[in-house]
Amino acid sequence: MSALWGTSAPLTSDLIVPFEIGVAVLLVVGALLVRRGHIRAHMVVQTTMVLVNIPVVLIWMVPQYLAYVLPDLPGEIGEAAYLVPTVMLVAGAAAEVLGMYVVLVAGTNLVPERYRFRRYKLWMRTELVLWWSVILFGLLTYYSWYILGGLS
Repeated sequence: MSALWGTSAPLTSDLIVPFEIGVAVLLVVGALLVRRGHIRAHMVVQTTMVLVNIPVVLIWMVPQYLAYVLPDLPGEIGEAAYLVPTVMLVAGAAAEVLGMYVVLVAGTNLVPERYRFRRYKLWMRTELVLWWSVILFGLLTYYSWYILGGLS
């Protein structure tokens, strides 16, 4: 039984839940900052969010997916315990790649002019939708694995 939430989840998974809720809060803070014209603060908050999430994904989430989900695909894809983390993986990969691209375009001169986007609002809103879907599917993964017992 888990020390934090009373489920069968490993402690690391229990700790990632509030971490990802913190990421969600940072998304809202970043959106409020840019709406109030605090562009530099927005850049710092959003860049930090993208960068601090990378180790969590690489050290915990990807290995969990490879160990518990991938071996049973595609046969079990219809079950929530397999479908939900697969959707999260795809959306998360897209969010991280787009997030890094946004950081490079908005914060550096490393991307050649012809590859830089012009419609910032469109890309930022796309990124926001991707992040929120990843957070939602992450919470649903926790629920399906450890509360419903999908991996028991």
